[in-house]
Amino acid sequence: MDLMKLQNGSDIRGVAVDGVEGEKVNLTPDIARQIGCAYVSWLEKKSGNLACSLKIGVGRDSRMSGPALADALIEGMVSAGATVVDCGMATTPAMFMSIVFEETYYDGAAMITASHLPFNRNGIKFFDPEGGLEHDDITEILNLASLLNPAKVSGNVQTFDLLSVYADYLKNKISQALGGGEKPLAGLHIVVDSGNGASGFFVDKILQPLGADTSGSQFLEPDGMFPNHIPNPENKQAMEAIRDAVLKNKADLGLIFDTDVDRMSAVLSDGSEVNRDSIIAMISAILAPDYPGSTIITDSVTSDRLTYFLQDVLGLKHLCYMRGYKNVINKQKELNSKGIIAPLAMETSGHGALKDNYYLDDGAFLAVKLVIALAQAAKEGKKLDSLIEKLPPLVEEAEFRFKIQGDDFKEYGKSVLEEFKKRAAECGYDMPESYEGVRLSFKGEDVQGWILLRLSLHDPVMPMNIEGGRKGDLEKLKTIAKKLTDGFDRLDRKVLD
Repeated sequence: MDLMKLQNGSDIRGVAVDGVEGEKVNLTPDIARQIGCAYVSWLEKKSGNLACSLKIGVGRDSRMSGPALADALIEGMVSAGATVVDCGMATTPAMFMSIVFEETYYDGAAMITASHLPFNRNGIKFFDPEGGLEHDDITEILNLASLLNPAKVSGNVQTFDLLSVYADYLKNKISQALGGGEKPLAGLHIVVDSGNGASGFFVDKILQPLGADTSGSQFLEPDGMFPNHIPNPENKQAMEAIRDAVLKNKADLGLIFDTDVDRMSAVLSDGSEVNRDSIIAMISAILAPDYPGSTIITDSVTSDRLTYFLQDVLGLKHLCYMRGYKNVINKQKELNSKGIIAPLAMETSGHGALKDNYYLDDGAFLAVKLVIALAQAAKEGKKLDSLIEKLPPLVEEAEFRFKIQGDDFKEYGKSVLEEFKKRAAECGYDMPESYEGVRLSFKGEDVQGWILLRLSLHDPVMPMNIEGGRKGDLEKLKTIAKKLTDGFDRLDRKVLD
């Protein structure tokens, strides 16, 4: 089998169990064993340390294929000479923190997860002391793995309850920020929806010990079949589930996480969903007093409404960069290394990395920031939504995905973008700087909103995002979009009709 087909950006992902028609298993324990062995060889080379001196942590989320893949991955690592610590059920951020915590201080770590993907999928994310591995690192590991056939051997495998150490770390962050005290969250009602992923610990190891009322929290038990809804803050059904829980229980705040807890979104006491632009606005408002005039980095599909809020309301700078959580995080690292303070890099998907948290996209850490802000607001007789009350509301939005027919879709897509930009310039449309695709901004009396046309990184598709500033503007912007994309014979625009 061609192991390179398992690469998905900076992650490894594949089909791990049968059960979905037309999806053949391609991530087996045998393959995981090869990859585990290859990772140790890669880490040995990069760190300059012998494999026998390396200690590596391995964790997994709630997926049903997790235990078998973890056992095999560990066998591969042990066969290469490393000491391995089985951390059992964990989260992706916790596995990175296992390299940082004094109690563990591992040389590397691996998390078996496929984030929000269906039950039959799984994957592996790797870390070293510099953070999550990059695309080229994964390519190197998979190339090496294809040459290996490690034997099943017994070796030095330890176990450790990493999730409890990680939970204490987060719990202490809340306690310290609120001035200590035994029950600093007493009087607050917070519900959590884990979607049967790995985030249930946030209730019994963090919120409850600090005094919060968590009644109404749901789907906390890990279940790799995800029987209630997809654990994904971008999923409509998932957001409706946490919204219903907040309203039914009259809670002050609702928190929802993805399977491996590197993403999150929230719901306010009135049922307002805090996701996409609004979760970025909320976290930015929390950070703004400590980082005045700093730069917030987002992916390309954030709105002009967010730019207004960040720049005109909070006095920050907005760098609307490109899609991909590694892209925004790497840009954040780059800017800070140059002395340009960028405290937050966040995608609309809910991936958010903080400068003061190792540039780690950690949904639980973002939730900690929200919980602290909620408690502080309550002391002042305010609600959490006061932080984003000046964020203009979303009125109308849509995403259209134009399929590209034929071969060489990247070259054709680039030619479409060039012509699209040329036509927009001839029409005199405002084109803000765009790091991905072509963005148009409309602020006139006749039409308000924005259009973004970009090329998918991996698929023969050109997504177009449109947001209207007022009722009726979406249709006007669609008309403009149709004119600007007329005549591209390989671009399927039926979705615009």
